[in-house]
Amino acid sequence: MLTLLVLLPFIGALIAACLPSASRNRPAAVAGAVTLAALALAIGAFSRVSGGEIVRARYAWLPDMGLDIALRMDGLAWVFTVMVLGIGLLVLLYARYYMSQRDPVARFFAYMLAFMGSMLGVVLSGNLIQLVIFWELTSVTSFLLIGYWQHRNDARRGARMAFTVTTIGGLCLLAGVLMLGHIVGSYDLDAVLAAGDEVRAHAWYVPVLVLIALGALTKSAQFPFHFWLPHAMAAPTPVSAFLHSATMVKAGVFLLIRLWPVLSGTPEWTWILLSAGVCTLLIGSFFAIFQHDMKGLLAYSTISHLGLIVVLLSIGSPLSVVAAIFHTINHAIFKASLFMAVGIIDHETGTRDMRLLRGLRHTMPYTAALAIVASAAMAGVPLLNGFLSKEMFFAETMLVGGSEHWSMSYAALAMGVFSVAYSLRFISVFFGAPATDLPKPPHEPPRWMRFPVECLVVLCVLVGVMPERSVGTVLGVAAQSVLGTALPDYNLGIWHGWNLPLLMSVVALAGGTLLYVLLRRYFALAERDRVPVLHRLNGAQAYENCLVALTHAAAWLLRWSGTQRLQLQLLMLMVAMVAVPLLVVAPLPAMPALRFIDLDPLFALLWLIGAACALGAAWQAKYHRLVALLLAGGVGVVVSLTFLWMSAPDLALTQLMVETVTTVLILLGLRWLPLRKPPTGLAPRLPLLSWLRRGRDGTVAVAGGLGLAAATYALLATKAPPTISDFYIQHALPDGGGANVVNVLLVDFRGFDTLGEITVLSIVALTVYALLRRFRPARESVAIPVQQANDVDPAATQTPLQQVTTGYLMLPSVYLRFLLPFMAIIAVYFFMRGHNLPGGGFVAGLIFATAVIVQYMVGGTDWVEAHLGLRPHRWIAVGLITACATGLGAWLFGYPFLTSHTAHLHLPLLGDIHVPSAFVFDLGVFVVVVGTTMLILVALAHQSLRSHRAPPGASRSALPPTKEIA
Repeated sequence: MLTLLVLLPFIGALIAACLPSASRNRPAAVAGAVTLAALALAIGAFSRVSGGEIVRARYAWLPDMGLDIALRMDGLAWVFTVMVLGIGLLVLLYARYYMSQRDPVARFFAYMLAFMGSMLGVVLSGNLIQLVIFWELTSVTSFLLIGYWQHRNDARRGARMAFTVTTIGGLCLLAGVLMLGHIVGSYDLDAVLAAGDEVRAHAWYVPVLVLIALGALTKSAQFPFHFWLPHAMAAPTPVSAFLHSATMVKAGVFLLIRLWPVLSGTPEWTWILLSAGVCTLLIGSFFAIFQHDMKGLLAYSTISHLGLIVVLLSIGSPLSVVAAIFHTINHAIFKASLFMAVGIIDHETGTRDMRLLRGLRHTMPYTAALAIVASAAMAGVPLLNGFLSKEMFFAETMLVGGSEHWSMSYAALAMGVFSVAYSLRFISVFFGAPATDLPKPPHEPPRWMRFPVECLVVLCVLVGVMPERSVGTVLGVAAQSVLGTALPDYNLGIWHGWNLPLLMSVVALAGGTLLYVLLRRYFALAERDRVPVLHRLNGAQAYENCLVALTHAAAWLLRWSGTQRLQLQLLMLMVAMVAVPLLVVAPLPAMPALRFIDLDPLFALLWLIGAACALGAAWQAKYHRLVALLLAGGVGVVVSLTFLWMSAPDLALTQLMVETVTTVLILLGLRWLPLRKPPTGLAPRLPLLSWLRRGRDGTVAVAGGLGLAAATYALLATKAPPTISDFYIQHALPDGGGANVVNVLLVDFRGFDTLGEITVLSIVALTVYALLRRFRPARESVAIPVQQANDVDPAATQTPLQQVTTGYLMLPSVYLRFLLPFMAIIAVYFFMRGHNLPGGGFVAGLIFATAVIVQYMVGGTDWVEAHLGLRPHRWIAVGLITACATGLGAWLFGYPFLTSHTAHLHLPLLGDIHVPSAFVFDLGVFVVVVGTTMLILVALAHQSLRSHRAPPGASRSALPPTKEIA
């Protein structure tokens, strides 16, 4: 059940993303059906949760490191799950009518479902590392939703701001979680929740608290990180309704409630949260009064109410936790209804400016009634849900200072006064004479667009009138899961007699009304969103100033340490590589003496050839880049032979194939290198300076090479005690089912590393492809008329790759095309033997990629794509899916991710064979290697081809008379 709860939104997101965007009905129906199914699952689990049971699901991932995929639902998680899914279902129904058919609606619903799934992952995570992963997913998906209208500058700016602030907090949270797990000895949430005394007594408690608090406060828009939330209003209104009520900003509150048993109960906890919460509730409520945009008013009111919840959590009493959970539920109900009401007003009138809107109760009476009731709940009017939790807030603030210090109660009362004032400002648009200058004539929305608002307003009234019957059981279950046996006695009745909290509520209502009456004239005259007294307290401007300062600092650093000459950058790197070990490692370890008598003359000759190629490449780099590349390839061949000499055939084979492929790719990349800059200063007049510079570079390069050679020799010559290599040698065949230790190591023992490596390789290939689609190389050849072609040396107009392949072109291309099936058979041979003999998926992929490269060299990209039908993107996708599916398949049998198994089969003619699951994983590696190599090759080849084509409007006769080669 828990697994389905988390997976259903993501599955629905994939389905919705594949649907056409021409219609709103199909993606909305998919999103609604998925959410309704998940909501039914969650509601069905209440009978187990209400009985005190904690529902769990666990999948082994990396059990030795304590990193299992764990899902956990208790009372608190159940409340947040139902809140996310219930409000999410109403928002999706509302979005069906709000979104325009001109928008990419399918993408919108896909983003919304992914956002919902990310929030459910945060709520249901039973592992802290897993919680952080879903935490960051909420930042990513909210970035996509806030910036959904990409054509708007405010949407892009708001999305970047929200993403930057929340991801910085996410990094702090990750650091805090890692330290917390180290203290407890486990990242399992059950173990962490049971170790509260141990955590609070540890020396790392304060750093852990600060880091986790930073993560929670940035996500929930608490001071001084509150500025990003109003700028997130550039998102579509359904996104704002969902983000402000049940997701994203509530994630920080959820984390503080979840870890309350572990981190609370200390002065540090109280002062950190209390100071942030008080500043937030006062600043947010005060700023909300002076907003002219209805969504801006609601955004600042959200900030204020979140500060209220944080203050309740900072107090530390059990009853304050109950009040915090209660107000979290109430706020989600009335805030979602208010945002959707604002969306209706904007949708039907064309504006949200409260200076233009008035008298809407005449043309939109039903919407006006709903919005007035919801805003009254936000203000804390009796017989509505907001009144009950706010009265509990007033009562708890009186405990902070006791009977002598009333500062906290005064701050709470001021917040109550401000909330009444901005609520009256909000509903003022429904009164007065009807406006005549609106962009659109106002009218009621479609029936089902108003239905979600009606449902939530009914809940506001129901909870306010019958709190114990409507929400009492749910609140008790949630509070019990946090407080355990410390659950206090509380009464959710609507009347508690004449007491001080009731008096504070009455004063807040009267004071807020008076404040609004006094400010009405100011609202009518104000032309800008300028907040009196605090208008300079602009967090967004401080954020922009920080970005500008970072940009200037980066420019200064680049100006002083950067250079356009690649040679100088490489020189700095080599100097650092030589100097750092000499400065850091002291004293340097003694190196075993080199016995030249044991050196084989043939091996020494091999190294002399490699050294000659290296020196020749360095010398020719100044005169001819192509010759330098070929000599560098000779160094690679010598390295391959060295591996083979030292009984490492796998490394030798891999190095040889890598050298072959990269040589071709670098040949294509030579076109992208800029022309050499002529020497400046005294260098042209003093050739000695050039020789000195080259001598300096050669000395540094030789020193770096000798240093690496010495380190390698010292490592090989040292007789170390048994290491991890002995473990792999002993267990490769019995545990991995293969005699080739290298291949078994890559696809079995350390398959998770290999999965990460092929993922990075795929990302690099896609990045290269994306970059080369945007940029074009500089033209190296000059357009030459055909009639002058006979007077021009053909080599002068050829690309480097054409110069190399000219000899091949003299052969009939059909002979080279015979190489494809021949080399494919070789690739299959090396792939099949890889588990027991030198070979494997990586080497086989490079061999097959080389076969494809030959076809590109002969026929060009267009011929290969037309006749072979190779689609590199699909190869990459299929390879990654195959590798991941192999790891997930182990879960079906109850084993950790990527656990290898061997099946023994009896086939006709072949007899008994064993097929390890690592074979399928290796197949995924093979496919990814082929796909990434082809994708980079196609990207480079297409761009080189385009650079030889005539510019727009030019005739074909202006092109060089040479044949275009990919």
